[in-house]
Amino acid sequence: MTNETNAAAQDATQEQEQSAQDSLTTVERAELLMKQDEAVASSINEGASVDEAAEAALAEFGEQSHPEQVLVRVAKRAEMLKEGGQPYPVHFDVTSTIEEVRAKYDGTLDAGEETTDVVGIAGRVLFLRNTGGLCFVQLAAGDGTAIQAMISKHEVGPDSLKRFKHLVDLGDHLYVRGRVIASKTGELSVFATEWDIASKALRPLPALHKELSEEQRTRKPYIAMIADDSTRNMVRNRAKAVASLRKNFDERGYMEAETPMLQTVHGGAAARPFTTHMNAFDIDLFLRIAPELFLKRMLVGGIDRVFEINRDFRNEGVDATHAPEFTMVEAYQAYGTYDTMAELTKNLIQRAAQDTFGTQVVTLAGGEEYDLGGEWKSITMYGSLSESLGEEITPETSVKHLRELADKFGLEEEAAENHGKLVEHLWEHFYTEDPHTLWAPTFVRDFPVETSPLTKSHRTIPGVVEKWDLYVRGFELGTAYSELNDPVVQRERFVQQAQQAMAGDDEAMDIDEDFIEALGVGMPPAGGMGMGIDRLLIALTGMTARETITFPLVKPLK
Repeated sequence: MTNETNAAAQDATQEQEQSAQDSLTTVERAELLMKQDEAVASSINEGASVDEAAEAALAEFGEQSHPEQVLVRVAKRAEMLKEGGQPYPVHFDVTSTIEEVRAKYDGTLDAGEETTDVVGIAGRVLFLRNTGGLCFVQLAAGDGTAIQAMISKHEVGPDSLKRFKHLVDLGDHLYVRGRVIASKTGELSVFATEWDIASKALRPLPALHKELSEEQRTRKPYIAMIADDSTRNMVRNRAKAVASLRKNFDERGYMEAETPMLQTVHGGAAARPFTTHMNAFDIDLFLRIAPELFLKRMLVGGIDRVFEINRDFRNEGVDATHAPEFTMVEAYQAYGTYDTMAELTKNLIQRAAQDTFGTQVVTLAGGEEYDLGGEWKSITMYGSLSESLGEEITPETSVKHLRELADKFGLEEEAAENHGKLVEHLWEHFYTEDPHTLWAPTFVRDFPVETSPLTKSHRTIPGVVEKWDLYVRGFELGTAYSELNDPVVQRERFVQQAQQAMAGDDEAMDIDEDFIEALGVGMPPAGGMGMGIDRLLIALTGMTARETITFPLVKPLK
C-alpha cells in the first residue's frame, strides 16, 4: 500500500467513525465492534479470505462498522491466529537498536558492499515497496531514526515472501534479522534471513509526508509522535529541561518534595479552582492551584531548601500560554529573598536551555533566534507605569483616580476592584498587549500589596511588596517573593482576600487557618519562586502551551 492510499484510508476512517459515534453510546458502540471482530474471526476460521471476511462484516454491520481498512487488518490478525501465529508476540531476539546500527555503519559501506555482521532489529513500518522477488521496507525507531530492510525470495523463501506481502501493512511493528549491507544505491540496509510481525497495527497511519492538522495533533498525540518530528522532539526536550532543573536544584542542596493535590482549602495563588467531592469523608475538595502553602510548611519544619515539580489545576481560560492542567516548579530557600530567587531563576532557565539545546541562544519555531544569555533587565511596576502614563503613580494614588485612568483607556470594570488591581490592569494595558514591549527577559519588580497576599512588604517602600514577575517574549514566565512569614499580617491579608471573594472576586484565596498556625510555629525569612514548565518550553521553543503538553485537555467531540 502506498502512503497516499494509506492517507485516503485514514481520512475515510475518521469520517466514518465520527458518523458512527454520533448515533451510539460508548458502550453500545464497543459492544457492536466487539461483535464485528468476532464475525470477522468466524469468517476467517470458516475458510473465507481476508477480503471476503472484511466485505461480509462491512455488509452485515453497515454504517456502524469498522472502516474497511480496519476490517482488512482485523481479518489479517484473525488469519495469523488461525495459522498458529501471534500478532502480538511476547519476545524477539533484538540484538541492536536501529540507532546503534546507524551509528556503527553510516558512511562506512560503499554501494553494494556487504558485511557478515548479523543483527536483529525491530521498528515501525513507515514505507513498503512490495514488487517482484525483493521487497523493501523502511523501519523507524521511536526517535524517528530509520533503516531499510530488504526481504528477498532467495533469502527467506517464496512462502515467507508471499506471507510478508499479504500480512504486513504500514504502521506494523516488524522484527527483522539479517546481515548489514549497503544496497546497490548505497542505502544502509538489513538483508533479512527471517522476519516476523512484532505488533499488528489495526488502524492506518496518516500521510507521513503531509503536515498534521491541529485536530490530529491535540486529539491523538500518539499519532503526532509517530508522524511529526516537532511533536516527538518536544517530548524529549521537555524531559531534558525538567532533568536539568532537577540536577540544578540538587547541586544547590535543595530537597525535592511532594505535596497534596487534593486540598481542603484552596490557596497559594490567585486563581479559580476546580472542585471535587470525596465520598469517604463526605467533603468537597479542591484540586491544587499551587503547592506554595505546603512547601512553606516544610520550611517551618526545618527543610530549608525545598522544591517541587508539580501538577496544578486552574479552572480558567485556555489560550497560547494557559492550560487548565499544567506543570509548575516552585522552590523555597530559607534566608533568601526575591533577589536570591531572581539569580536562581535566571540560572535555571539559562542552564535548561544549555542542557536541552547546547546553547542559550535558542531557535524558535518560526526560525527566529532568541537570546536567553547574559544579564537580564529589571524594571519596577510603579516606575514603568508612571513612565507610560506621563504622570507619577504611587501606592498613595487614589482608587478614584486610577479608575478614571482605567476608563480613559477603555479597561473593563471588575466586580471587586482596589488600588492594586487597578495598578496591575493599567500596567498590563501598556506592557502585555504587545509582546515586543517586554521582548527581552525582564524582571518586573515591586507589586502593590493588595494583589500579593503571601508576600513580604518592601523593606523601604510602603504599600509595595517584594515580588517580581519575569517576562520573556512578552509573556509571564515566572514569579518570586520575599515570603511573608508574619502570622498576624498573614491573617490580615487572608481576611482582605475573603472580603474580595465576598465582593465577587472568584480568584481570591480562602483563609487557611492551619497555614497561619504553622507560621505561628516560626518560619524563617525566605525567598520563593514559581515557574510554569509548559511556559519554560514555550520560551525555549516558541511553541504554544498546547504544543508543549504531551496530552493536552481538549473538548470532547460530543
